[in-house]
Amino acid sequence: MLEPQISSAGTDEDYPASPRDKRRTLSVALPVHALHDGYSDVVYIMLPIWQAEFALSYAAVGLLRSTLSGAMAAFQIPAGLLAERIGGAAVLAAGTALAGLCFCLIGWSSGYAFIAAALFLAGIGSSTQHPIGSALVARAFAGPKSLAAIGTYNFSGDIGKVLFPAAATLLMLVLPWRATLALLGTLGIAAAAAIFLLLPRFAAPSPATGPRDTGRRVFRGGDRTGFPLLLSVGMIDNATRTAFLTFLPFLLRAKGAELPTIGLALTLVFIGGAAGKLVCTFVGMRIGVLATVILTESMTALGIFALLPLPLGAAVALIPLVGVALSGTSSVLYGSVAHLVAPAARTRAFAVFYTGTIGCGALAPFAYGLVSDRLGIAATIAVIAAVALLTLPLAAALRGSLRQASEAGI
Repeated sequence: MLEPQISSAGTDEDYPASPRDKRRTLSVALPVHALHDGYSDVVYIMLPIWQAEFALSYAAVGLLRSTLSGAMAAFQIPAGLLAERIGGAAVLAAGTALAGLCFCLIGWSSGYAFIAAALFLAGIGSSTQHPIGSALVARAFAGPKSLAAIGTYNFSGDIGKVLFPAAATLLMLVLPWRATLALLGTLGIAAAAAIFLLLPRFAAPSPATGPRDTGRRVFRGGDRTGFPLLLSVGMIDNATRTAFLTFLPFLLRAKGAELPTIGLALTLVFIGGAAGKLVCTFVGMRIGVLATVILTESMTALGIFALLPLPLGAAVALIPLVGVALSGTSSVLYGSVAHLVAPAARTRAFAVFYTGTIGCGALAPFAYGLVSDRLGIAATIAVIAAVALLTLPLAAALRGSLRQASEAGI
């Protein structure tokens, strides 16, 4: 059954969402974001378990993470285009059900190949969430409130990142890992029906007609360089985060950590990330995107470098602060997509942005896994920190594009 379609020739500002639709949008988009990000990041807890059970190399471990993230990245744009044709609620509900089912299937896995296949299908399901959810929130809160609304939406994903790994760690104290994942998977299946029933249907803004000035209609102020620069920063930022979280458990294990300590450390980094995203959303509104990116990326690199010589206890204590910086950048980046791109192009722009960032994050674990097999975990963590600093000159180049977008109006 397809959702009813509503046509419109206007923009978001021409058809403002009602207070009821705003509440319904957030009531669906926030927990669904938490669910999908929780699914994605609970995998970090599982990687050391799978490595031990299946005798995997670091490259093979990284490939599991890359399989999930790669599928999410590859299907972002198709998910956004399909949502434009049949509606966001139907696509998001189907994707959520698929992701939940696949995590249930991992509980029946017979080996490495089965887990990889299930993660690939789960990634296809989760690819629906980011472009559709982001566009719906931007549509519901069109105008000056969009940056804060998308930042709040982004923060909700970190709630899932905190709750799911913590829940998995606690459940695995009393249940096998297979039963734990199957139990978590049932949440996605149950959530799918609620998504389809509760998500509001908005009028779709149509692009302005006319053969000329395409860049100005798509990019605010007509600046074509801002979005690619923003995308480049996002790609490096997400690659840094994904690679660091993939190999952090192995760094901690080299320092003597057992599974409960690793689970605690990942929960702490996700708590720090949740706080960082929420705080940096409002910091970005006050000091600007450029200053926020420079601040958070510098802190990320310094924090990761600082973990290397520390003993286990001190490293675990530092991890929440690393999490604040590690995830803080993304809030201002995601919010800036709506700032740089015209309303009619937002769904596709978010799809492109998430495809690029998640795609780069998908390649990073496997690539850094090859480095780890050759140089060791400590050297790989140092390389991850150094690469994060490449965002600084790219962020500086964004200054002019952001100024033009502001002058053009939000």
